[in-house]
Amino acid sequence: MKSINNLKDIDKPFKNAVVTLGNFDGVHLGHREIFRSVVKIAKALEGTSIVCTFQPHPLKMLAPDHAPRLINTPQERERLIEASCVDVLLTIPFNQELAQLTPEEFVREVLVAKIGVKHLVVGYDYAFGRGRSGSIAFLKEQGAHYGFKVDVFGAVQKENIVLSSTRVRQAILSGNVDGAVALLGRHFNLEGTVVHGDGRGQGLGFATANLETTKELLPRDGVYAAIVRYDCQNGDNESCQECLAVVNIGKKPTFGDHPLTIEAHLLDTQVDFYGDKLRVYFVKRLRDEQKFANKEALCATIASDIQQARNILAETRIVEFREYLTLNK
Repeated sequence: MKSINNLKDIDKPFKNAVVTLGNFDGVHLGHREIFRSVVKIAKALEGTSIVCTFQPHPLKMLAPDHAPRLINTPQERERLIEASCVDVLLTIPFNQELAQLTPEEFVREVLVAKIGVKHLVVGYDYAFGRGRSGSIAFLKEQGAHYGFKVDVFGAVQKENIVLSSTRVRQAILSGNVDGAVALLGRHFNLEGTVVHGDGRGQGLGFATANLETTKELLPRDGVYAAIVRYDCQNGDNESCQECLAVVNIGKKPTFGDHPLTIEAHLLDTQVDFYGDKLRVYFVKRLRDEQKFANKEALCATIASDIQQARNILAETRIVEFREYLTLNK
């Protein structure tokens, strides 16, 4: 996949460009069906399949108080879109200049003149521009004027549930990480760098890796059964080592007032991970974070968490994006 991060880097329109527009936060199963359609149409036209998105999310600039916490980092989103087998990912910087374009100007100057759109695929609820005036009806009018076709992709449902980034976000924020798998088509995960903590876990006999992450969306505070991958070469999952883990997200109320931390107690490994990157796949929420009366009660509960996590994880296989593509060809 070719990744382009500036319209100025496009020196000529693409051959028979089949384009989809959107933010694609989460790259969930609904998004993947749109990408699949784009790729299929482009192959039939012997053209170029293009995913066109924006960075940052437009609401980050236009209405920051209403901007959602993003499900993916930009790097994760790019990696997931690349796995969808599209030819080009065009990430347009969303700035004041772009925000001031009318929908007519965006179609004429970006979609037609720069990209050379021949076929546009959009979701059923897609709109853009000032006041969301760039509606589907508007796009169809523009398509008739400039000579490109517009396909509207209906709501993608699974078990009568409409797949959407909002629904994914709600599942994660409520701690329903196992339920999110059916929406994402993969286990929700985050990457973080191991940093020094206060050392209290080691003193309790349950050493933890404290993670620092750029991920905006985190699961609800609590304790989770998880699988951790580490020592990955060039981001290749096949080269990764893997271990079971119990992960705590919260403020450690037993020990006073603390900022939010992500602590992973890695089972059956003694590796020193300081400075390394770990990828945490959340499998199931075990319980709320609790304030304990004493160290003994805390340690007993942690031991119970570990046993419960082992039972759950013994029957768990991480579901990944590429497996979805293979199983659903």
